[in-house]
Amino acid sequence: MISPDDRGLFQKAWETARRWHGDDFTFYLPGMIKYGDQRGQYPAISITGDKCEMMCEHCRGRLLQPMIKVTGPDDLLEKCRRLSEKGSVGVLLSGGSDLEGRLPWDRFYEAIHKVKAETGLFISAHTGFPDTKTARALKEAGVDQALIDVMGDEDTARRVYHLDRFEKVLESLEGISESGIQLVPHVVTGLLYGQVKAESSALEIIKPHRPSALVIVVLTPLKGTPMAHVSTPSPMEVARLIASARIMMPEVPISLGCERPRNKAGSALEKLAILAGANRMAVWSEEAIGEARNLGLRPRFQPTCCSLDYPKG
Repeated sequence: MISPDDRGLFQKAWETARRWHGDDFTFYLPGMIKYGDQRGQYPAISITGDKCEMMCEHCRGRLLQPMIKVTGPDDLLEKCRRLSEKGSVGVLLSGGSDLEGRLPWDRFYEAIHKVKAETGLFISAHTGFPDTKTARALKEAGVDQALIDVMGDEDTARRVYHLDRFEKVLESLEGISESGIQLVPHVVTGLLYGQVKAESSALEIIKPHRPSALVIVVLTPLKGTPMAHVSTPSPMEVARLIASARIMMPEVPISLGCERPRNKAGSALEKLAILAGANRMAVWSEEAIGEARNLGLRPRFQPTCCSLDYPKG
């Protein structure tokens, strides 16, 4: 499965993962997905419904469609109360961005504060590209964790995300880091129409910010988007990126996230990701669990987004 040319890279990544993260491997079930008799307890909520002005080339708002929709701050509070009563341990707040890459967070600060105070839910936010003031306000409102997409160059930022300045990404990373919110960058492998181009640069950009976790996902061609028919990166290309990330950021938990192919190549990727030094995986297969056990790892399971730590004790 691993060529002689890659063997050294993977061996180093594996040894680094074991030295820093031991032999536990956590499998995650996010959202309200059901897997066998298990159900995720970390639903995603869109604060903008299906609306998105940014209309990134790989998404065009399609990823918002399965999320719970809220009509405003009061509705957010009420839905979070109900989710907490039904056993959810946290929520992922998301939504569509405006043309500047920002979400209407200012409308929701008070509601988020009430959600935190009344329910104690762990709150993650897919932040878009906030300025420093917004990042601080999210922290004060009670957001625990910021999820942000990080691309590695100006070309990808402009062509895929329609950002007018690549610096917005860098400024958002800085603002989130300074705010004290847990930083969980996401790197989409193959984001530039299936090409693996600047992902390694994205890792270099992320490293100085000392993220609390890193999530590697894979471009998933969606119907109705300009990338509907592109070819996704090979499992080995994604696994090499994971191995490089593990060696570059040895102390950071690394997850193979939920957005990735669910086919034969996807199954191969799951096995390679384990060998490449990931220590987390979202929405697993039985083959992945078997591979982890065959390699001497101890599978653990958690019904949340893979950005969350496994409870200690």
